[in-house]
Amino acid sequence: MLSLENVSRTFGGFRALQGVSFEVKQGELLGLIGPNGSGKTTLFNCVSGALRPSAGSIRFRGEEVGGLTPDRICHRGIARTFQIPRPFKKLSVLENVALAAHFGHMTREPDAAARARARDVLRLVGLPSDEAARPGLLGAAGLKKLELARALATGPALLLADETLGGLDLEEMRQAAGLLRRIRDEMGITIVWVEHIMATLMRVVDRVVVLDHGEKIAEGMPREVAEDPRVIEAYLGEKLVLG
Repeated sequence: MLSLENVSRTFGGFRALQGVSFEVKQGELLGLIGPNGSGKTTLFNCVSGALRPSAGSIRFRGEEVGGLTPDRICHRGIARTFQIPRPFKKLSVLENVALAAHFGHMTREPDAAARARARDVLRLVGLPSDEAARPGLLGAAGLKKLELARALATGPALLLADETLGGLDLEEMRQAAGLLRRIRDEMGITIVWVEHIMATLMRVVDRVVVLDHGEKIAEGMPREVAEDPRVIEAYLGEKLVLG
């Protein structure tokens, strides 16, 4: 579904990404991990159109998308969440999601259809869909769900999920990880998930790609990656025991 070939991104003399190549299969839940500054968010920005790759190819369903604008990439079926949710505070929770449904497609949906899609997505993530519900009344877990709902309302085939567990307690993390699984299993959406909570991510994803200093240093099944000496040295610090 998604193919990156020798993708690089430079900022002046700094190489944030250096020749990164990997593929994401349709229906896969892929974990993308690495230490802070390893290039994960830069890679998401290149795939979603916020940044233009300095070199290399990004193909989605066989079409080159590297360098397209974010709206054109979204309309092709790629959506992303952000580490820090920034909803439209003057709009209701429903209006925030309906706005994404309205503008997230090549052909804009009528208001009634956008609101209906928004209500369906809000039910899926477990948020209220009444007009009185406001983003300011949501806690950390609720805002993460709203961020996810806005992305899902665009009707993506591929979801780039950026640190959906940050700031959540253990039970909230369990629920959020389970929700990503449901989105993949029940909605058929392929997911690339960036996360630092390794104990949770490694038990949920099908496969893992590891970045360090802008380069891919490992790729494989979670257990293989957790036991890779390069990954332990660069990121984990010690061998991660998976149940």
